[in-house]
Amino acid sequence: MARGLKSSEVREADVVDLAHDGRGVARVDGKAVFIDGALPGERVRYRLLKQRRQLDEAGLVEVLIASPDRVAARCAHFGICGGCSLQHLAPAAQIAAKQRQLLDNLQRIGRVQPEQVLAPLRGPEWAYRRRARLGVKYVHKKGRVLAGFREREKPYLADIQRCEVLLAPLANLPRDLAALVETLALREKIPQVEVAAGDESTALVFRVMEAPGTADIEKIASFGVQQGVQIFLQTGGLDTVRPLSSGQVPTAGQPLSYAVDAGRVVIEFGPVDFIQVNRAINASMVDTAIALLQPSEGDVVLDLFCGLGNFTLPLARRAQRVVGVEGDSPLVGKARANALRNGIGNATFFMENLFEPAQFGAWAKERYNLVLLDPPRAGAAALLERMAHWRPRRVVYISCHPGSLARDAEILVHTQGFKLTCAGVMDMFPHTTHVESIAVFEGPA
Repeated sequence: MARGLKSSEVREADVVDLAHDGRGVARVDGKAVFIDGALPGERVRYRLLKQRRQLDEAGLVEVLIASPDRVAARCAHFGICGGCSLQHLAPAAQIAAKQRQLLDNLQRIGRVQPEQVLAPLRGPEWAYRRRARLGVKYVHKKGRVLAGFREREKPYLADIQRCEVLLAPLANLPRDLAALVETLALREKIPQVEVAAGDESTALVFRVMEAPGTADIEKIASFGVQQGVQIFLQTGGLDTVRPLSSGQVPTAGQPLSYAVDAGRVVIEFGPVDFIQVNRAINASMVDTAIALLQPSEGDVVLDLFCGLGNFTLPLARRAQRVVGVEGDSPLVGKARANALRNGIGNATFFMENLFEPAQFGAWAKERYNLVLLDPPRAGAAALLERMAHWRPRRVVYISCHPGSLARDAEILVHTQGFKLTCAGVMDMFPHTTHVESIAVFEGPA
């Protein structure tokens, strides 16, 4: 960047790459310029916003030569709402960019590359999201309530009416929630509403800073009936979530649940429990993980970060025995209940902090033929030293962060002696920069 360039000055550049956060990357005078809204292959005019030692940040002014992968965003709020950042990029190009990011991380951080790149797991590109946390705020300057996601790079709630990635019956929820809360005496005491949809029923959890009065309870209950959803109130931590009641009629009905393994396993969950947000991709992911793990009737399988039993229970239908380990005690209890409900008696669940291997219980002293890992963004590095004892012939790793997967791959391959046979991406979050992936490691001979 030329010295003395003012932040208001407009420049031109060719965009050569896509950053991990979805911004286009140009190189000007040997320095990277991150341009919001620009795509690789484009010639653009941009305005400098921030100058840093290593890179500059800029806003898009005009696209002079457009990428063939540029498409019109479907959402009227794209560019303002922070929920999506890639709606202007064709879905196939989004997947390709995420695959490049995965492979680049594996090579650069993990010093490994898969023998085979798996075909991407793809599902619906719109109306896929069954779980979301919507912010709610009464804005005095506007004289009304906003409900939805935060603005991009800002702490304010975006003024949106509709969300194109929420399941179709929930698309207008931002508008409808805002209209409801505006009528409540408690309108300034509701900071968020969580939505969770199962296959047959949907729940909304209203976070309230003080108990609602009778009139507000009746209005919220009526809203639940109109929308066909269950209503819960949360007055404090997650353990305070309770069904809303209006008179003698509870709004909570059929338990939330979803099916996997071609409908043969049904997982029940609570309205604030962790579930994968994309129903179609989750079903495909479970099937793919099983196919890659290749369990047989004589295998003992270890499922780490098992949650509600999403992988554990389908695996138990094929293996001799499965041990599921999870750090959240309520989830462990629900996983056990799900096993009973599905008539699965060969799945055992343990509550354990998987980031403290020195404290592991007796389950960790056993040997396992196969291991499935599904850790949070932090990855699973803390427990990988135990692989030498478990000695599985195969590990399937489900990742929600390519950087931590790459770091853990480096340990598995270069320290533990495993071989990275294949890896690929899963389109769990279309139109966002989240990269979900799956990798297979074969144990040392």
